[in-house]
Amino acid sequence: MEKDKTTTRIYTGPAMIAKGLIAHLNEIGISPIERNDNESGITAGFAKGVPGQVMLFVRKDQLEKAQPVIDAYLSGIGE
Repeated sequence: MEKDKTTTRIYTGPAMIAKGLIAHLNEIGISPIERNDNESGITAGFAKGVPGQVMLFVRKDQLEKAQPVIDAYLSGIGE
């Protein structure tokens, strides 16, 4: 199963903002997937990605439920 077919990226940016978005999505029963290429690269012994930047993904079947929460959170913090 390919990730691109089952998930969609909802956010790319600073980890602090991503953590807040994760908390809001968890409140409505959605657990986004967090991907941090820089952290993964350091763990594996090489650096890749932008420090402090993460990507968040949700399942495509959860996007409709998640979108209003995403929009409200990002507009509330001025993103």
